[in-house]
Amino acid sequence: MASGGNQFGYLMEARRWPCEGQPLQPRNTYMKVLLIDDDEDIRRITWLVLERVGGMQVLQASSGAEGLQKAGDEKPDVILLDVVMPGMDGLDTFAALRANPVTTNIPVIFLTAKVIASEIEHLKNLGTAGVLTKPFDTLTLASHIRALLQEE
Repeated sequence: MASGGNQFGYLMEARRWPCEGQPLQPRNTYMKVLLIDDDEDIRRITWLVLERVGGMQVLQASSGAEGLQKAGDEKPDVILLDVVMPGMDGLDTFAALRANPVTTNIPVIFLTAKVIASEIEHLKNLGTAGVLTKPFDTLTLASHIRALLQEE
């Protein structure tokens, strides 16, 4: 086994949460997800379930500005974007992603704790790939993301 690798043949990332171990699914052809959320607990649990259960590679950003930088540098397959964040909120971040030619075509899925139907419909009508409400079902999160991307 190569240095830093594992039985699935990919390199483990240097930064790991204390509670994690090997993913439950190999990432032979993984989806790269950028999670932009100011809540560390949400980032931790989302990272954990998408990496270990969903077999995805998850990048994290704790603010809209950091997310814009990572989106441009990493060019993820999809962005999970919290609506309510201090400073640059999700709507401002979404507008900036769409204004940048490098990130304009990256699908965005909003994460929101608001469950008012009119607000969810408004978010969908902005041209997003979809909206997921918090709290979400951790065991089905990866399949919901894949389903929303197939609907696009």
